Amino acid sequence: MKFFFHKKTNVQGPQFDPETQYAVIRSSICTGEKVAGFKNKTDGHFTEVMLIRSPADEREFKDTYGVESIKVEY
Repeated sequence: MKFFFHKKTNVQGPQFDPETQYAVIRSSICTGEKVAGFKNKTDGHFTEVMLIRSPADEREFKDTYGVESIKVEY
């Protein structure tokens, strides 16, 4: 039996609107896991975008969404 896995192409992540959202990294105090995403300024809803495993991942997130600074929440 053969399995074929295709890399997804043209996959778009969540849209970032700086007027209504800000970039944030959620960091777990217990495990240290970090997740980058966007938080709504009005209702506080968090939209998870990607797991941050290294500084390179954080740079990729910033470059992809044109973000200069990211808040960190615990």
